[in-house]
Amino acid sequence: MLKSFNIEQKFNETNLINSWERVMGLAIAKRTTKIYIKDKKLYVHLSSAPLRHELNMSKNKILVLLAKEFGQPIVNEVILL
Repeated sequence: MLKSFNIEQKFNETNLINSWERVMGLAIAKRTTKIYIKDKKLYVHLSSAPLRHELNMSKNKILVLLAKEFGQPIVNEVILL
């Protein structure tokens, strides 16, 4: 039904945002101040510069974790701010 209304991607994006804590863990979720998706890019605002640096080196791992969680790639890129 979601495919027939062309809202499947938006539904998956919303689920991804709501699942951020479960996928990434409580420590990262607590330091996430804002998260949104635009043009298949995941924007994550973090309150910790050291954590941002650490995650910046693990962007591919984040994409793999998210794709594994949802059975398909939802976003193509992770941008940490």
